[in-house]
Amino acid sequence: MTLQAVLNALLPRRCPGCSGQLRHSAGLCVACQSALHPQLQSRSPLSEAAAPHLVVLGPYRGVLGRSVKALKYGGSRELAAILGTQLGSGIPASWGVQAVTAVPLHPARMNERGFNQAELLGRQVATRLKLPYLNALSRQRATGNQAKRHASERRNALDDAFLATAGLPETILLVDDVMTTGSTLLICANALRAAGVQQVYFATVARRVAVVPHFNLPNPTVRRALWGYIRPHDRD
Repeated sequence: MTLQAVLNALLPRRCPGCSGQLRHSAGLCVACQSALHPQLQSRSPLSEAAAPHLVVLGPYRGVLGRSVKALKYGGSRELAAILGTQLGSGIPASWGVQAVTAVPLHPARMNERGFNQAELLGRQVATRLKLPYLNALSRQRATGNQAKRHASERRNALDDAFLATAGLPETILLVDDVMTTGSTLLICANALRAAGVQQVYFATVARRVAVVPHFNLPNPTVRRALWGYIRPHDRD
């Protein structure tokens, strides 16, 4: 048990979403949980076709932004059950998903953190969908922190970084905690397809918001196609 886990058990806990007292609730307070609604998206850098392929709980800000940070960096693993279950509830049955997997961590990062937040989420999604969770991907080399890199830098750093196992089902759901440029998810999807997977769908708890000035905003159709989420005044 980590020091953070001991502190979480002994000290009064606050909701990472709103800072209210958790009392007997686990992970998020009732009010913050009730604000989580999965959204089906048809436009993102993950697909050239304007067809549903991505499920998110919302933009990476507010309750979701703070919750992901608490899970990823604060050791609040109980959040994975709440976020993953809500995410799984939004996966369309029409997708015909046969198994769930997640973006893997490099072994060195795994040893440092002690867990892979994407895997925790993926396992909860699989439980919600009553599907198997597969360790279908492995990270072959360390790629460093991707959060502050531009899309082209991410693609270069991630190229050939992932390897998929053989004998996978035809349709897989790929889970991660946050989507920024989509580069990590795309490289992972390519590795799955190279291993024989025919269709890859995506689910992330949050999607980063593109911050641009009002006068640079294109028309709504182009805006959705490019970013999915654009809010002129949002900040992470």
